[in-house]
Amino acid sequence: MPSLRVHLPPGTSLDLDGLRTELEVPEEFSPAALAEAEAAARTPRLPELDRTDLPMVTIDPPGSLDLDQALHLARTATGFLVSYAIADVAAFVTPGGALDAEVFERGVTLYAPDKRVPLHPPVLAEGAASLLPDQVRPALLWTLDLDAEGALVGTDVRRALVRSRARLEYEGVQAALDGGTDDEVLLLLREVGLLREQRAAERGAVDLPTPSQEVELDDSGRPCLVWRAMLPVEGWNAQISLLTGTAAARLMLAAEVGLLRTLPPADTESVEALRRSALALGVAWPAGESYGAVVSALDPAVPAHAALLTLATRLLRGAGYTAFDGELPEQPLHSAVALPYAHCTAPLRRLADRHVGEVCLALSAAQAVPDWAREALPRLPEVMAGATRRAGALERAVVDAAEAVVLAARIGERFDGVVVETGPDRGVVQLYEPPVRARCEGADLPLGERIEVELVTADPATREVLLRPVEKPV
Repeated sequence: MPSLRVHLPPGTSLDLDGLRTELEVPEEFSPAALAEAEAAARTPRLPELDRTDLPMVTIDPPGSLDLDQALHLARTATGFLVSYAIADVAAFVTPGGALDAEVFERGVTLYAPDKRVPLHPPVLAEGAASLLPDQVRPALLWTLDLDAEGALVGTDVRRALVRSRARLEYEGVQAALDGGTDDEVLLLLREVGLLREQRAAERGAVDLPTPSQEVELDDSGRPCLVWRAMLPVEGWNAQISLLTGTAAARLMLAAEVGLLRTLPPADTESVEALRRSALALGVAWPAGESYGAVVSALDPAVPAHAALLTLATRLLRGAGYTAFDGELPEQPLHSAVALPYAHCTAPLRRLADRHVGEVCLALSAAQAVPDWAREALPRLPEVMAGATRRAGALERAVVDAAEAVVLAARIGERFDGVVVETGPDRGVVQLYEPPVRARCEGADLPLGERIEVELVTADPATREVLLRPVEKPV
C-alpha cells in the first residue's frame, strides 16, 4: 500500500536535515559504491531479446525520474495482454560488491518533503537504470494474459530491451481520460484497472485510501492542513503492479522458493471493535458488509472517515516479508490483497524486488535460481523490516512536524476528536478538524469514542503535539 505523502509550502521552517541525522538516515554513498555505479552505468549487462517495438509509457507523480515501470496494454480475442517492464537493476549491481553492500544497508528509498534519499546512486536510479523516455533500457518484461473479466490466466517473464515512448504524469492522464482521449493504452488501463478493482472487491481485498497531506495557508495567512485524495488513475495503475505481484507469488509458491509480502488476516475481535467505532463516528456499516468494503469506500477528506481510517490501520499491522525455500510458508496470504502477493515492481526503490525478480525470471524459464538471489532470501525479511521501520519513522516525524506547524498558534483551543490508541498513561486522538493525530494525556481513554480535547503543546522544533481531555462538568 502506498505511504502517506506529505507536502509543505516553501519557506516552512523545519530542520529536515537534523531529522535525518537523528534517525541515522544514510545519505552519502561511499566512493567505492559510486565508482561501481558509474562503471555499471557505462557498461550494463544487456539481454539479447529486443522488445523496443512495444510502445510503452510510464505513469508517475510529477518530476519523478526513478522510473521502475513502463506498461503497454492490448486487447486480445479472449481478453487483454498486459506488458509490464520493470527496471533490471541486476544488470547494474554486482552481487557482493560495494554498491550491493550499501544497498542492503539502505533497503528502501526514503522520502521527505525537501528531498529523497535514494536506494541506488542517482547515476543509476535517475539515469542508466531508469526507464526514461526514448532510452533503450534493460528490463524484466512481464507478459500477463488476462481473460475478459480481468482474471490472470497466463504469466511469462524474461529479460528484454525496452524503450518508453513517453513519461506521463497522473494528473495529465486523468485529465486525458476525463476529456475523452482516444489513446488506446490509457483507455485499456482504465478498463483493466476497473476490472481488477472489481475482482479485488469480490475477494474482500482492502484498499486503504492514502491521500497526500498538505500544509497550506488559509485566507487569514494561518497554516491549515488539507487532504489531497488519490486520483482514480493512480488506483488503476496500482492494480497493474498488484497483478504482477500476485503473478510473482504464484510462480514462487508453485516452485516452493521465494519471498512473499505477507499480512495475517484481521481477527474477529478487532473487526468488531472497528465496527463499533464506525457506529460511534456515525459512519455507515451496512449489515453483512465486510470491513474491507467499508474501509475502501472511506473518504479521508471527511473528518469522521479520517478518524476511522486511522483506527483501521490497526487491522493491517503485522505486515512483513516471508522467505521460503523447499517448504511452503504456513501463512502465505497478504490479507489486504486477499491473495498471496510479492513485491517485485519497484527494484530501484526497494531492495527485495531485485531478488524476487531474479527468482521469477529463473522459474519462468525453468532454470535454477541464481545462487546470489537464493542465498539472500533468508536475510531479506530482517533487512526489509529494518528499512521499513526507518521509512515509517521518517514519515511519522515529518507528519508530526507538519501537524505541529498547523497547530502552533492554537494552544489552549478545544477540538473534537476520537480516541484511536490507548495506553497506561496516554493515548492518541484523531481530531476531526484539522485532521491531526496526536498524543493525548490520560489513562483509560475510551477507544473508538468521541471526546473533546484541549491543545496543550504544539512545537514544530520538537515535533510534539500534546492534547488533554476536557473535563466534563459534573
